[in-house]
Amino acid sequence: MTSEATEIGTSLLRTLPGRYYCDPAVFAREQEHVFESLWFCAVRAAELERPGAFRTVRVGRESVLVVRTRQGALRAFLNVCRHRGARVCAEESGTVRRSFQCPYHAWTYDLEGRLVAAPNLVRMPDVDREERGLLRVALREWLGYAWVCLAEEPPSFEDTVIGAATERLGDPEAVERYRTGELALGRRISYDVRANWKLIVENFMECYHCATIHPELTHVLPEFAKGFAAQYFVGHGAAFADGAEGFTVDGGAGFGRLSGLVDAQDRRYYAITVKPQVFVNLVPDHVIVLRMFPTAVDHTVIECDWLYAPEVVASGADLSRSVELFHRVNLQDFDACERTQPAMDSRAYRHGGVLVPSEHHIRAFHDWVLKRLGPGLPRS
Repeated sequence: MTSEATEIGTSLLRTLPGRYYCDPAVFAREQEHVFESLWFCAVRAAELERPGAFRTVRVGRESVLVVRTRQGALRAFLNVCRHRGARVCAEESGTVRRSFQCPYHAWTYDLEGRLVAAPNLVRMPDVDREERGLLRVALREWLGYAWVCLAEEPPSFEDTVIGAATERLGDPEAVERYRTGELALGRRISYDVRANWKLIVENFMECYHCATIHPELTHVLPEFAKGFAAQYFVGHGAAFADGAEGFTVDGGAGFGRLSGLVDAQDRRYYAITVKPQVFVNLVPDHVIVLRMFPTAVDHTVIECDWLYAPEVVASGADLSRSVELFHRVNLQDFDACERTQPAMDSRAYRHGGVLVPSEHHIRAFHDWVLKRLGPGLPRS
């Protein structure tokens, strides 16, 4: 903790001031120094199964086009025509046969981003088709997702992404044992949350609120009612209640334990925050991945994926009780964040709020945000 952390005593630590959650100037700085500079989880790779399958994703202020090439690789590009700047692909997702064509002047790019055609292009032999191709975006695959980074020199993926999971669980092999990249998408729910992205991160990191608003969750994970979240302790996974057979809305049985897990991971729930926009939830029979897409200082779109063993999804098994538990948790959490957002520009929150001891670990997230944003934005 920084020295500022003890300004109001050892029990209560200051949060960020309210303006960090409602000032468009702060959000603009976050777009540049956070979302456009770090690795961003964009697309589940299995959704782009066929050559030509694509999805466009907003990353900070940019539209990014992710596509499966004819050789089977994934590529990512800025979704901007190199001629006059029109958006090349307006659709959110779809499939093309061989190329993308800008609807303005018909400049055409193949799936590797190379300029392959344009009106009168043969009369311009000096045009370098590689150099005039779509601008490439760095891409890595992990946990079955395509992660992109807009930075000219991306930070180490191993340190900033995979390292976050290792730091949280204290075991570099712990996440890999779930074989998330081999799991199948059982359900996806999108949420439109009228709250700043940092409020959502803070909510996910603590459980001081769990006894108040999460009755179904604390029924299955009773230790959460004490106010300490799993992320408060390195390597800790919350234990299932003695009477709970699975991570379901009623505590009933779920599905068989995922192959690869060790006994110590059975009947345990683990949560991981991969800054800036991913939450990973690990339970014995499935994995839940939430991805945030901040669109404004007070607006965040969230995609939540429930992932199961392929045979479970292929069998047509009823996933409803399994999905319903965390869906309710999501609704409860996002409602709490939306209740908080209006007060961020109140004079009562001008200097921020406070963190109680079970929330003190959130201060590290605040310090990380301040470091990313750089000088010029005072804490108070």
